[in-house]
Amino acid sequence: MTETRPPEPASFEIPEDALILLPVRDFVGFPGTVFPLSIGRPSSVAAVERALRDDLPIGILLQRAPQEDAPDAAGLHDMGCLAEILRYVTTPDEGRHLICRGRARFRPLELIPDAPFLVAKVEAVEDIRDTRPETEARFLHLRELAVQLLHMLPEAPEGLAESVAQIDDPGYLADLAAGYSEMSTDERQEMLETVEVAARIEAMTRKLSRRVEVLRITREINEQAREELEGRHREVILREQLAAIRRELGETGAGNGEEVAELSRAIMAAGMPEETERHALAELGRYGSMAPGSAEVAMLRGWIDTILDLPWRLPEKTPVDLAEARRTLDADHYGLEKIKMRIIEYLAVRRLAPAGKAPILCFVGPPGVGKTSLGQSIARALHRPFARLSLGGVHDEAEIRGHRRTYVGAMPGTVIQQIRRAGARNCVLMLDEIDKLGQGLGGDPSAALLEVLDPAQNAAFRDNYLGVDFDLSHVVFLCTANSLETIPAPLRDRMEIIALAGYLEEEKLEIAKRYLVPAQLAATGLTAEQARIEEDALQALVRGYTREAGVRGLERAIGALLRHVAVGFAEGRTEPRSITQADLAPVLGSPRFENEIALRTGLAGVATGLAWTPVGGDILFIEASRVPGKGRLTLTGQLGEVMRESAQAALTLVKARATGLGIDPELFETSDIHIHVPAGATPKDGPSAGTAIFAALASLLLDRRLRSDTAMTGEISLRGLVLPVGGIREKVVAAAGAGITQVLLPERNRPDLEDIPETARRQLGFVWLKTVDDVLAHALEPRPETHPVVVG
Repeated sequence: MTETRPPEPASFEIPEDALILLPVRDFVGFPGTVFPLSIGRPSSVAAVERALRDDLPIGILLQRAPQEDAPDAAGLHDMGCLAEILRYVTTPDEGRHLICRGRARFRPLELIPDAPFLVAKVEAVEDIRDTRPETEARFLHLRELAVQLLHMLPEAPEGLAESVAQIDDPGYLADLAAGYSEMSTDERQEMLETVEVAARIEAMTRKLSRRVEVLRITREINEQAREELEGRHREVILREQLAAIRRELGETGAGNGEEVAELSRAIMAAGMPEETERHALAELGRYGSMAPGSAEVAMLRGWIDTILDLPWRLPEKTPVDLAEARRTLDADHYGLEKIKMRIIEYLAVRRLAPAGKAPILCFVGPPGVGKTSLGQSIARALHRPFARLSLGGVHDEAEIRGHRRTYVGAMPGTVIQQIRRAGARNCVLMLDEIDKLGQGLGGDPSAALLEVLDPAQNAAFRDNYLGVDFDLSHVVFLCTANSLETIPAPLRDRMEIIALAGYLEEEKLEIAKRYLVPAQLAATGLTAEQARIEEDALQALVRGYTREAGVRGLERAIGALLRHVAVGFAEGRTEPRSITQADLAPVLGSPRFENEIALRTGLAGVATGLAWTPVGGDILFIEASRVPGKGRLTLTGQLGEVMRESAQAALTLVKARATGLGIDPELFETSDIHIHVPAGATPKDGPSAGTAIFAALASLLLDRRLRSDTAMTGEISLRGLVLPVGGIREKVVAAAGAGITQVLLPERNRPDLEDIPETARRQLGFVWLKTVDDVLAHALEPRPETHPVVVG
């Protein structure tokens, strides 16, 4: 008998009337409240990841026995809280945490069998409202109790009491009070299962009344304790007088006289601005007069040490040698000629006008194309220290501006910390992954960067921890990003964007031979005499094993080959080893990629489009099929709203031109058309696939194949015009890497031709499109010639 295995979580189909359930221990969520959850069970992780992937709500349901790891229907309570996931966070210790918002009550009806996680058919549970005058009076009393309680709680957020005072929904107020009140799990579940609003209000009124009374008594006790403490005020005054007498006798405070004098000399020799020096000496005077046991001593001494460690003086100016800079860039990077020229121009301006306000360069491109290493090359060319600040995941303004000294564990912001580590006020500071800045409860860090990156303001940058101005105008700021879309517009406006496209096959081969192979030889402990990789093997690696914009995957594959060779030498091998194309499969397995353009475009109705992604360009296939029906249009492939509109516009355009194209208009009435874009797990959107969709529909209805060596991009209008699109450089580079020989581009994108690498321009033929007629003229294969049959 064959055992039936449950389906994989990603492939399991969830019915429309079903809900993913998340069983929890010792927690009950309420509608209208925001609450955190921690998950650890594999089934719970799979359920949450599926809900996040498909943007589905989840059902938070309390299990009856907390010790059970896999509760069934009998082990779950009869009512839960339907919630949406606001945030999903993983921690370095493999913990997983959710932030959810409750939306409604629900009751599970039956579990769906053979699911990889708990899925059940559910029914919504509505509140039973009561419009009697006494119920409204109880609601008003409950609201007054809640506001009174918030005013008595010192940790209550500012403005929360005013927000609660504006609530006019009795059910929501009762749920909000229950969600944030201290109750046992059973009491919370009982409150969740109470659907009568009047009963919930009455129960929460009793609980809040007791809580308010407890706080009132606690406040009275605190007032009595404060009066007792005031009696000790005389003792404090006497101790201060004693400290003054000790100073008159020559006795020292927290720092002895020699230490304070040494710190004073260090402050005056640090080269600080006059105002900063006065402030530092004043703080030093406070430090010297403090009692040794004071809680502020350690904090103040840490601040003084930080001030002294900062590079206040500018180092001697080193002239920029442009010839050496060119040699450095050429030695570190292959290709990127326009990028290198722009960097040389930047360095030339720095040499001629060192006091001028230099622009902030931002390198934008897919991963692995050398953005960070370009910054290191600039630092070497300028003979300045290099510092790198990773902004990925930074979500607190204090991480940029620093914490105020009133907080325990306060420290300077990361900008000041990196300059302190670099030891130079004119260092090259790279702000890495600036497009991945977050935003949390601690403010918006991108807003704090506006002052850092503005040459007109950063001469007086004030870190919250330092409390004094620090001049950042001599720091050379560089930024990197994978995409511009997520960078706020005010921040993007302060930077000069330098785009780096993906590498072509020829460039990857040269990079592998010049940089990657020597680096991996050194990493594995081999020499060039012991192992070498033939050019045919490198070419096969580029074509069959790594399809990427950068070269990180290629470097990993080369490292895997050389590690395999290193095993032989570690075991006593002595003869040199040459790696050829035949040696790739035993080590790396079969090739992962193949040229599938000819395969996919072998039938009518299949077009090859060009797409832009945050990690470079890509090939996009549009497949169209016709089946008997009533003229419906079906779109699949996880398409966005804009791309769906492009498909509808393309079909309308084909219908409008059916007679001129030789298409029978009755086909649209008697057929259903299905347009599919493969790789359905990847979301796709944007108008640039309009020409490819139009070509696929025309090819299908004309029963003529499209050329397999041709790819296209462009937006279409209902008048048949081809409109310009973005990302031309990345798309053309992707087409060249995929073996395309002809690309169809909008005529109004012709100025983008100069941004395309020379190697790609030599490899491709360009056709500039004005109307959709140009698309069909150059994309459709010619009709096969028919010859009369001679019988005789």
